[in-house]
Amino acid sequence: MRRGPRTVSEVMTHTVVAVGRDAPFKDIVGLMGQWRVSALPVLAGEGRVIGVVSEADLLPKEEFRDSDPDRFTQLRRLPDLAKAGALTAGELMSAPAVTVHADATLAEAARIMARRGVKRLPVVDAEGLLEGVVSRADLLKVFLRPDDDIAEEVRLDVLPSLFPPAPTGEAIGVRVEDGVVTLTGRVRDTSMVPVAARLVRAVEGVVDVEYDLTGRAGRADG
Repeated sequence: MRRGPRTVSEVMTHTVVAVGRDAPFKDIVGLMGQWRVSALPVLAGEGRVIGVVSEADLLPKEEFRDSDPDRFTQLRRLPDLAKAGALTAGELMSAPAVTVHADATLAEAARIMARRGVKRLPVVDAEGLLEGVVSRADLLKVFLRPDDDIAEEVRLDVLPSLFPPAPTGEAIGVRVEDGVVTLTGRVRDTSMVPVAARLVRAVEGVVDVEYDLTGRAGRADG
């Protein structure tokens, strides 16, 4: 069984459609429709990612089709007005591109997407050359992890350091169903129960944690 954080390299798409900075507007729209993607990396040279053109970058051309440019200038929509008149990927793209490296964890990639408000990230090497693309859907694949794998990681990697085996040999019970981990049994130090719940929740593929762990003082709180 594989243990440890999964990385972007394990879930990313290696076959990627991209465009050069001179790609015309209509071709960009056509590629997005053909490949069913919402954004395309823009490449220069031998494959260095210099930007990303997304559906959001294309929409101003339709938004301002029958509008008064002076009105939107007053509303400080100058960047959008510029994109409304753009004809190529180089004029449309958002730059610099928000990217991620293949060895980043899925959690790191998810945080970048959330903070920057993007749905897809080009995956680049140390020189900025395109290696693939990772999407929100790719990151969610972690929740398809088998329940048995999750249970084994919890038993072997999380619980032993928090709850050493009792002299009687009684072990903490671990049950996983649809990604929900349930811990049962008796522990010496109930103050560690919230810590255990937090660490178990950090295991990849875990949807939620429930527990019924008691000590000599009764049911643990947390």
